[in-house]
Amino acid sequence: MVFETITKLLPSEWPPAFAPLFETPEPPKELWALGTLPPPDLTLLTVVGSRNYTTYGKQVIEHLIGGLRGYPIGIISGLALGVDGLAHEAALANGLYTLAVPGSGLGEDVLYPASHKKLAGRIVEQSGGLLSEYPPTAAAARWTFPARNRIMAGLAKATLLIEASSKSGTLITARMAVDYNRELLVVPGNIFSKNSYGVHQFIKLGATPVTSAEDILYALGLTPEERPPVPLRTLSPEEQKVLALLNEPRDRDELIRLLALPTAEATTLLMMMEINGHIACDINTYRSLR
Repeated sequence: MVFETITKLLPSEWPPAFAPLFETPEPPKELWALGTLPPPDLTLLTVVGSRNYTTYGKQVIEHLIGGLRGYPIGIISGLALGVDGLAHEAALANGLYTLAVPGSGLGEDVLYPASHKKLAGRIVEQSGGLLSEYPPTAAAARWTFPARNRIMAGLAKATLLIEASSKSGTLITARMAVDYNRELLVVPGNIFSKNSYGVHQFIKLGATPVTSAEDILYALGLTPEERPPVPLRTLSPEEQKVLALLNEPRDRDELIRLLALPTAEATTLLMMMEINGHIACDINTYRSLR
């Protein structure tokens, strides 16, 4: 069983990827690990954000982490509901290593949140890992989450903040990243959304705004590969029309209506464009990836 191979690691046994924790004010006295530990050649990025994410937040995660596919990057998050879970899912979907640091022990009976036990299992099965400073039988408590945040901030070269209200607990991780002299990256949000207040606070304080995967790569000291887009002239007139209509995200029904094609034909066209990486669909809303 997945949860039967939890290993205790004393500081003297930590892999090279955990060395940055020694630079933090209060490194853990011990760690418990499950699955595969981060390889030393990976650059680690912590991704945090609101539990009550918006459609925009979900699109941002899928777009940015999808843009990191193929690069030597590992994604760290807290296994929590919301942005954390989406970050792990996006990492798995794009073949990236991911490490979950829950606010509980790693035992199956106490792992928090219980609704993410299957996700935790898939992380381990797909060569990712789980990490905690708490014994396997330790249940989550109010104080364990701020404590685990210092591990998430300390392990990574940078922390990426995606959606957070002004009183979000996620901001603790962001502040710790700054305190530990790590890079803090933030995704600008809708100025009318309360989920953007915390993010914009850090932009005003000098955090690095991120609007593309390339921004993340540069912040991590990696050089983006040149990936020229498919020239528009190689696309059919119908495909070009779809991209022209997607100058902004559009509802599926609206897009099909504007295409003025039979529904079955339009559905097939959109499906093939999604498969070929030209567009993406999130909760019946299409957007261009060009």
